[in-house]
Amino acid sequence: QVQLVESGGGLVQAGGSLRLSCAASERTFSSYDMGWFRQAPGKEREFVVAISWSGGRTSYANSVKGRFTISRDNAKSTVFLQMNSLKPDDTAVYYCAARRISSSGNPYFSKDEADYWGQGTQVTVSS
Repeated sequence: QVQLVESGGGLVQAGGSLRLSCAASERTFSSYDMGWFRQAPGKEREFVVAISWSGGRTSYANSVKGRFTISRDNAKSTVFLQMNSLKPDDTAVYYCAARRISSSGNPYFSKDEADYWGQGTQVTVSS
């Protein structure tokens, strides 16, 4: 069982930045592709970004390309999400997710393919 704990959410003005972290309990952290998803009130949980087990490949939703950056530190079993130029539409609960390495090598995975989830952290962007 992998436990994921997110941190770093909060309230920020439009145009500002936040950095989310997700710490994993699993010593074999590098056996997992990692992703961030978000869910706004009344909406489905949606894919934001994912990173391969090695950090060498990433996949971004079009809505965040050029503004968000995912990275990971396998030695610390932690994945990060740097969010810049935030917009009110980015307001949501952000969830960290882990998926066992796929044979395809593509880091993207849907919410239904995630093996583990964190509890979520609230990000609120005011206009």
